[in-house]
Amino acid sequence: MRIKAILNRDGGTLKTTDLEAFSTQLKQAFIKTGHDISIELVSGNDLIATLDSAGADARTEAILAGGGDGTISAAAHVAWQSGKALAVLPAGTLNLFARSLEVPLALDAAIVALATAEVMDCDVATANGRSFVHQFSVGLQPRIVMERDRQQHGSRFSKMLSGLSAAVSSMAAPPLFRADIACDGEKLDRQVDYSLIVVTNNPYGEAMLPRPDRLNRGVLGLYRARTLGADAYLRLAGDLVTGSLNDSTDLDFSTARKVELVFPNVKSSARASIDGELIPLEQEVEIVTHPGELKVLAPTGEQGN
Repeated sequence: MRIKAILNRDGGTLKTTDLEAFSTQLKQAFIKTGHDISIELVSGNDLIATLDSAGADARTEAILAGGGDGTISAAAHVAWQSGKALAVLPAGTLNLFARSLEVPLALDAAIVALATAEVMDCDVATANGRSFVHQFSVGLQPRIVMERDRQQHGSRFSKMLSGLSAAVSSMAAPPLFRADIACDGEKLDRQVDYSLIVVTNNPYGEAMLPRPDRLNRGVLGLYRARTLGADAYLRLAGDLVTGSLNDSTDLDFSTARKVELVFPNVKSSARASIDGELIPLEQEVEIVTHPGELKVLAPTGEQGN
């Protein structure tokens, strides 16, 4: 397979990695298993243009992306649009998509696993046409991301600590917003106040971190929480840690192939998060699943099933 590897030198753990030595190791592992691989080291500012170039190259069959969650999400979009396979090198903070693919989190082990990986079909979702592989969120999570990003992060660990600090500070005054929700054309709620709405690309599994254990169910997971007091916030944190979000008494959970959200009182400053990146929140958002349309390289064995 002809593979283009794009490593974001500004993203995730790659910031503190000897990328020249790592690139040599990566190339040797893939050549050993019969692949033709070229590697490009880029800054965050050049990432999108480099990904687009790889997507437009008819000779490239797969794109290997290394970096944080934003890098992986951008690479997934290009791979999906161009019909190429995506290989995920987990170099971010949580690496949720890589975890669902069962890619080892240690970079050395990830290289070996990806070099012998097989192509599988998994789902991708879109929010008003913008693709995502993990989730679209309104309310609590975008606030935490905003608070976290106001702080400087010298390492993956400091970023995780900043996220925890932001989550704790949000307990004092959880966000509150009004939304209308429809699933597959059927109205669920109208003019209800929420603290959190999350739509996921496949429902969460039972792992400690919130991520799907299957990437090919062909449905979205819809999680919504009405006004969260401090006690409900703590229970929700406990459900998160124990992998029990689907059974949480503080979350309403359902599945659908299409979710429509309307925010009647949205402000111009309002934000949503999509795969961990902040974006402006539009008044109407249509979220759709695209089953089996994203090709990924998954380590051999029982992956995503």
